[in-house]
Amino acid sequence: MIPVIYGLSGLTITADERVFFSAVDPAGYILFKRNIETRAQVRALTDALRSLAGRDDLPILIDQEGGRVARMQPPEWPAFPAGPAFDALYETAPISGIEAARANAEAIALTLAEVGITVDCLPLLDVAQPDTTEAISIRALGSEPLRVAAMGRAIIDGLQRGGVVGVVKHMPGHGRALVDTHYHLPTVTASDEELEIDLAPFKALAGAPMGMTSHIVFQAWDPERPATLSPIVIEEIIRKRIGFDGLLMTDDIDMKALSGTAGDKAAGAIAAGCDIVLDCWGRMHEMEDIAGRLSDISDVSRARLDRAMATIADVRADGDLAALIAKRDALLAVA
Repeated sequence: MIPVIYGLSGLTITADERVFFSAVDPAGYILFKRNIETRAQVRALTDALRSLAGRDDLPILIDQEGGRVARMQPPEWPAFPAGPAFDALYETAPISGIEAARANAEAIALTLAEVGITVDCLPLLDVAQPDTTEAISIRALGSEPLRVAAMGRAIIDGLQRGGVVGVVKHMPGHGRALVDTHYHLPTVTASDEELEIDLAPFKALAGAPMGMTSHIVFQAWDPERPATLSPIVIEEIIRKRIGFDGLLMTDDIDMKALSGTAGDKAAGAIAAGCDIVLDCWGRMHEMEDIAGRLSDISDVSRARLDRAMATIADVRADGDLAALIAKRDALLAVA
């Protein structure tokens, strides 16, 4: 197994993808809108991926946050609200905000588990600032670290109840970025002391099963390299200071915040201390480049992966979707 999660090109596994994936054995896969049409089609795709890998606990990821970031959409699936809706409710009624976030996450998980998706890239633990890029602000759980942590914990719990692993992101914090990492490389000039605000939610959820890095340069820690490629940030900040020992994956390495070839970026992220590379676009030449640069997954990273996937091994995703959505909506109506 090589330490990469790949995207796919379409609604089914192509013949070329089948040959390639069988040969390189990636750690998992991630789905996007281009891979999603109906319940039956997605279930057939995830079943085919599990059969190809020969692993029942294969990580099959998706970004199903709610709001603008939702790969599975109406009318086939329910619409879900994004983080700010729960932040607004928390402002009025903190316990209700937490319970609404939990119910919403469990409802999301039920829709994912039904079609064989096992990992949701949620929750965001990024602490919003007044000038946070819109790419984060429209998704964030708020600007107060303890509030973000409380709702983030509820989301992780709700996902697990529904049979799905959550991913805390974007470590060590994306809230101070003023530009969108899909297109630009942000540089954060805040001091080490100021950045304690950004670290606080991640410290509170240091026991989360999976985490995702940010493609951001933090001058206080490593002025030369973005977090994803920085052994200083990964080892000293994420692993030691935050105390995170779960599976650490990169954000999508195709994002324009990072420069170089796909293989360069993948090899650099693993060398810096990431466990897994996330490559989302299903472009065969890039996937081949990455596979040619990566060795087998390390024993430590494989153990982290197995431990994360085992958190849902005994969970039955048989909750009442309609009841969870009704509970969430009743709570949100208070805001």
